[in-house]
Amino acid sequence: MSDKKSAPAASAPAPAGGKSAQRVIKKYPNRRLYDTDTSTYITLAEVRELVMAHHNVVVRDAKTGEDLTRSILLQIILEEEAGGAPMFTEAVLANIIRFYGHAMQGFMGAYLEKNVQAFTDVQAKLAEQSQSVTPEMWAQFMNLQSPMLKGMMGNYVEQSQSMLTQMQEQMQKQTEQMLGAFGLKR
Repeated sequence: MSDKKSAPAASAPAPAGGKSAQRVIKKYPNRRLYDTDTSTYITLAEVRELVMAHHNVVVRDAKTGEDLTRSILLQIILEEEAGGAPMFTEAVLANIIRFYGHAMQGFMGAYLEKNVQAFTDVQAKLAEQSQSVTPEMWAQFMNLQSPMLKGMMGNYVEQSQSMLTQMQEQMQKQTEQMLGAFGLKR
C-alpha cells in the first residue's frame, strides 16, 4: 500500500506526446521512493509492479543523482527469493558468488543474460504456437475420429478442450511473468 502524499515536483518534464521513455523513481535518505511520473511516494512492491508491467524504471538518489537501479532491482529479487518460492538454489547462488573476482566474471553476466533471453524466446515461441491451436480446432479434430473412438472417450473431448484453454492461459501468464521477472518485453 503506498502513501500518496505529494512530494517535490519532478525535475524533468515528460517529452511532448506523453510519458517519458524512463520511469524515474527518486530514492530519498529516509528510504522512501518517489515516482516522478505520478508525483507520489511508492513502495518497493509497486516498483516491482512497474517492472512486471515492462516500464523502463530508473532509480536515482534524490540528493546525488546516483543511479541506484541495480541496487533496488537486487532488493526486489532478494524479497522474491525470501518469499517462499525461490528461483535460485543455494548451490546456484554459491556458484554465482564464486565468479566475483574470477577471471571469467566479465563473461558470466553476458552468458546469463544471453541464456535467459534464449529461454524467454523459446517460451514465447511455445506460447505463440500453443495459441494457434484453438479449442474449436481441437473439437474439429476430435469430431473426425471414428464413432467407436468417440464413444470410448466419452467426456474426454470436452475435458481436453477445457484443459487446452487452461494450458494456453497458464502459458501466457507464465511467459508474461518470466519476461517481467527479467525486465524483458514481449
